Order: sequence, then C-alpha cells, then structure tokens
Amino acid sequence: MFEKFTEKAINVVTEAQNIAKDEHFACVMPEHLLLALVKEARGISLKIFKSYNIDFENLRNELEKDAKPIEQNPHTPVFSDSMKVLLRRTLDLAARSGNATVLYEHLFLAVITDKNSNNCKTLEKFGFDLQKSKNLLEKLVQRKTKRLYHPEIDDTKEPEINLSKETDSIFDSKESGAVFERAVSKLSASNYEILGTEQIISSILEDKNSDLTKIFASYGITAENFEEKLANIQSRKSEYEGRQIIFTPNAFRTMSMALQTAKELGSSVVLPEHIVLGLLKTKKGVAYDILRELHINDDDLAHSIIKPIEKQMPETLTILRLAKQEARRLGRSVVGTEMFLLGIIGEATGIGATVLTELEINIKDARDVVEKLIGFGNEYFDKEIVFTKRAKRVLEKAWEFAKKDNKERIESEHMLLAITTEPASLAMKTLEQLGVDAVEIKEGIKKHKC
Repeated sequence: MFEKFTEKAINVVTEAQNIAKDEHFACVMPEHLLLALVKEARGISLKIFKSYNIDFENLRNELEKDAKPIEQNPHTPVFSDSMKVLLRRTLDLAARSGNATVLYEHLFLAVITDKNSNNCKTLEKFGFDLQKSKNLLEKLVQRKTKRLYHPEIDDTKEPEINLSKETDSIFDSKESGAVFERAVSKLSASNYEILGTEQIISSILEDKNSDLTKIFASYGITAENFEEKLANIQSRKSEYEGRQIIFTPNAFRTMSMALQTAKELGSSVVLPEHIVLGLLKTKKGVAYDILRELHINDDDLAHSIIKPIEKQMPETLTILRLAKQEARRLGRSVVGTEMFLLGIIGEATGIGATVLTELEINIKDARDVVEKLIGFGNEYFDKEIVFTKRAKRVLEKAWEFAKKDNKERIESEHMLLAITTEPASLAMKTLEQLGVDAVEIKEGIKKHKC
C-alpha cells in the first residue's frame, strides 16, 4: 500500500505511529492521524489549520476529552481497523483526483470526510468548516496532477553578475551621481585605489538634508559615528572575495543588488536608498560590518527606507506586489511573466491596464487561463517568492523602455510592452488564448502615449 504514498504522506503516517506510541496506545487511531497532519502541516494545509487557530497542543487536549479508553501496549502500536479503512480510502481519493500517488492532501481529505471517528466533531468545536476545506483540498489535488512545478521553473538560475556595462546606469540619477563623486573624492584622499562599500555609505551619510540620512539618524547612525568606526578598521579583508576591479567585489555585489532593487521598486534610476537596500541584502563588506557593530536590525532599517517609497505608489511596485499575491493564491513560490500580466490587469489605473481593458481582457478570464496553464501548487509558505529568469528579463526590458521614454519610474505600459518581447512566455500564451496578439498591444500602447 505505502509504495503509492509520497514521502510527505509517509512522514505523516509515521508521525501518527509515533504519537500513538508516545501516548502508549496499542493501536494507531484516526485521531492520531489528525494530530500528525497538524504537526506536519505545510503550505495551504498549514494556512487552513491556522485560520481556525488549531495547533498540535490545543487539538490534542480537545481530542483527549473524547478519547475512548484503549488497552495500552508498550510495544509499537499496530493500525486499528478504522485506521486501515482510512488509509485504503486515500488510495481511492488519489485515483479519483487523477494522481498516481497519495499526497498529504489526500490524507487530510480522508480524515475530514471520515464519519466513524471523533475527528470531525472535534474540528467543528474549533469552528472548522468541513465542507469549505473539503472543496479547497479537492480542487488542490485535482489541479496538482502533473503540475507540481511552475513551467518556467528552469529559468530561475541567476545570471552571472556583469556590472561593467551597468555602471553608468547606476549613477544616472542626480542623487546617486553626487554620492559617487563624494565617494571617489574620499577614495582619492585614502590609501586605497578601489572603491568599497564604506566610501559609498559614508558619502550617503554626508548629505545631511536627505530623507535617507534622517532615517539613518533615527537609528543612531550619523556620519560622525560611522567615520569613527571606520577609523578603527585596520583591514579591508571583508571587502575582498574575488579579483580586484574598480569596485571591491562586495561593493560590486551591493551595486548589482541596488540596480535590481531599483527595478523591483518601480524606479528607472538607482537612488541612494536602493544602494543601502542593496547593502542590506548582500550582508557583506566593511560598511555592513559597521552597521552590525552599531546594532542595526537589517529588516527594521529596510522597512523604514521602503515605507516612504511605497507611499508614492509607483505603478510597477503595485504590479509586482499584486503579482506576488497572485502567486500565493495559486500556492506558488515563483512569479513568472503570467503573474506580471495579472498584476498589470489588477493595478487597473495605468496605461497597460487600459490597453488590456480595451482589448476586452479582464482579470477573471485571465486568471482562468493562467490556472489552466500552471495549475495549483503547495509551496508558498515554505519558500521565499522569487522571479523566474524570464520574468527578470521582462523587468530588465521594462527598465530600458522607461529610460528610453525619459521616465523616472517604470510604468505599466513599459511592463506590458516588455512582455511582448518574450513571445514564448506564459504571459503571451495567456494573451493569445484570450485572442490578443503583440501587434494589438503595441498599437494600443502607442495610441495612449501619443
């Protein structure tokens, strides 16, 4: 029987045996399987339990109230007859949903549709909606057939960093350009020939009137105490992890991350804020070491920097946030081009959304096509949401279009136009199934920009 169970499903059954043994039961009961499901819950299943405030301890306490006395046995417990019936039923549930193997969700379904144990009554005491959860799980296992992975998942490998061609773009903005000039001046006055993160952050802190410097000050970081810490550093060893170039390797990484962060926050120029966020993401270099010595919490500082940017509500930031929400809705930890498309439609106010509306594209129909293309997953609670390589290329192209239009921000029409440069993408496949082609999109954008 168990040769048809996935490893995750087997782990649940094994945990049920362990729980029965710890409780000195002679048999493994359906109640032990429910406890194991809660203990091993991940993804959507974990979300279901959490929505009713069900955890292992409070469920065990509730089940013990209704537990029937069973002969105790110090040896490994065997499966009770009711447990055997439950396990056999999971095979039927798997077959009916089109799955060749028994998934965790099939065990969950079997438990909440079992009328012969106390499990359903116990769950209802927590307000658990059996029918609603049953419908969700049935939909999930049906959609997961042969669709466990995102079709663009092979694109998630990171491209090699090549900042040499991007350096000029990083310092396009007036603010970052001034930072760079001050940093170079500091470098000239030092004994070093290569620009490091410490010169860059020190130069950012020199601008006493900037909002970013005020945010730093609220965390107790000033140009003076940063320089004091810097003066005590005898070595730049933490800056070097590779060959020497115009930037130290870690400054290179920081700038590369700043560039990517600017794009993800909807900006077509790199600002000092993006440089600091890049430093916090790389977590390396002399400047980062000083921030750690000053007892700065990375997440708190990053949130303080991002919050004012979010208040400006740039279109692309909204689109990317909506794209991630769409990924979560489908149980995905990966954002592909199709999620960008749903984000553009969901943003609703930009030229991109207007063009799609005029082409009679709506969010409901687009979602239906996307669901058929990629199905449902069960991953997003376990992993950080990332972009596919193809989605990153679209973002890169949108950046180029925004710069060509002399815009300070990437806007929805730039995102939509960038999607048309990837004809094999899931976004274009979605649009094609909805009866729209790249030419219509380009003409629509052109009309609204005139």
